[in-house]
Amino acid sequence: MAKGVDPIARFNSWFKEAQRAKVALPEAMVVATSDLKGHVSARWVLLKEATPEGFVFFTNTRSPKGRDLDENPYASLVFYWDPIGKQVRISGRTDKVAPEEADAYWLTRPRQSCLAAVASSQSESVASRAVLLQRLKVLTHQYRGKPIPRPPHWSGYRVRPEEIEFWRRRAYRLHERELFVAGRGGWRHSFLQP
Repeated sequence: MAKGVDPIARFNSWFKEAQRAKVALPEAMVVATSDLKGHVSARWVLLKEATPEGFVFFTNTRSPKGRDLDENPYASLVFYWDPIGKQVRISGRTDKVAPEEADAYWLTRPRQSCLAAVASSQSESVASRAVLLQRLKVLTHQYRGKPIPRPPHWSGYRVRPEEIEFWRRRAYRLHERELFVAGRGGWRHSFLQP
């Protein structure tokens, strides 16, 4: 066990360091999922919360990542903050956030982002961008002066960390790597060779 070392607190400290360094979109992370056949896919999403309970992002649950997570509820996240020479990798089981949590976050989103989420069937084919923009125009008119309800297929996922690896860039590619693995009674800590 790593006495006194809390990997979630360390993550939040590094995240704040990336913010202070004015890293563009420090909350941007790659999420990797796979289906039951082992086909892996990865894409960028935005972190919305990092607590001991997990790392939260929101998306269309009918998207390929949502379908993957329905079949195989494990994911890996990767943050890379080049200006400060740090990277964090997180792997663990996922579950959907409670509908109340998704509703609360939905209400904080910019109105145009909510309209775009309603207009888009994420990752589905569309005849042209003009078709999508026309749908957005219709919805903008439909909801003028009204609240935009959260679609039932738009929600969040919480990745409950089972492993967290911290990587620091060092000279001559002798990078510093530390791995935290969740276990009974706390986190086991080890150093990894680069």
